[in-house]
Parts: sequence; structure tokens; C-alpha cells
Amino acid sequence: MSPLASAAIYVDRLLTFIAKIGAWLGVVLVLVVCFDVVTRKLGVNKEQVFGFNSTQVQETEYWLHTLLFSLTLGWAYLRQAHVRIDLLRERLSLRTQYVIEILGSLFFLLPYAGIGLYYCARYAYVSFLENEVSNSTIGLSHIWILKSLMPVMFILLALAGLAMIFKSIAGLNRKLPADMIGETVGGEH
Repeated sequence: MSPLASAAIYVDRLLTFIAKIGAWLGVVLVLVVCFDVVTRKLGVNKEQVFGFNSTQVQETEYWLHTLLFSLTLGWAYLRQAHVRIDLLRERLSLRTQYVIEILGSLFFLLPYAGIGLYYCARYAYVSFLENEVSNSTIGLSHIWILKSLMPVMFILLALAGLAMIFKSIAGLNRKLPADMIGETVGGEH
């Protein structure tokens, strides 16, 4: 196995670990939404149950949704959960698929992640400096934490792109383990 494939494995493990945290927060999101719906239908005062008002519960839902999405996007890219033109791609040689993966990551994914990181980091930083709080007077505070998840998401996506480049280069050099081919170029290989 090449050093690049080994490095990609470490990135895969890191992104998988982070995505598992996001996935468990997805479970928490489902529980919070169920709590919100049930208490609303039954007319229960949420503040008496957990000390959160209805606005705070709803804002917690979108915080959890943001965490879920931000922490799992890089992992989803590694697992081929993105759109591909499989009809065309499957007709190409494995070597050509590796080249397309490298070029796509270098010229599309990494610049996209870089631009997203640049703008979202500025957005989060300004929010931090202003100690931004919810637009609702009874909402959650520290909105900069929520906004900081967007740059984190783009960093994780860029790491996933680098891992795909590493695996594809190893594949071009015939040093990619057979069990990693499918997760690198997708499809049945």
C-alpha cells in the first residue's frame, strides 16, 4: 500500500469518527423534534419540563440539523453519496475514472471548499465579534458557534477531497488495495 493510500485511510477514519458524532446528534434531533411536536399537540408548557421555551426548542432543532449536516458531509463524499453520471462513468476505464476523480477534486471540489471556507469563516468571525444572539428575544445565544460549523463543514469536505485524490493517485500507480477501489471511484469494481 502506498503512503498516499495510508494517509487517505487516516483521513477516512477521522471523517468516519466525526460523522458518527453527527449521526448520533441526528438521533438527538429526532428526539427533540418528537418532544416539540408532542408537547405542542398536548399543550404542555416546555419551560416547565426542561426549562426551554418553544422558540429555544425550535432553534435547538436547527442547531442539531446544522451539526448533523456539517459533521457528515465529508464522510458522505467519501462514501460516494454525491451525484455522479454513472451511465457515462461506467463505460470509462478504471484509469480514466481515477484521473477524472483527481481532476474533479482539484478543479471543482477543493476550490469550492476553499471559497466556502473563506466566506463562511469571515461570516462566523463577524458573528463572534458581535457576540450575535438569536433574532428572537427569547431565543438562543452564541449564534457564532452555529455559524462556525459552516467553515468546519468545508474543512471536512476539503479533507475528503484530499483523501480521494490520494486514493486516486495510489490507484493510478496500482498501489490502491482492491477493497478501496469501489469507495474511490464508485460503482462495482
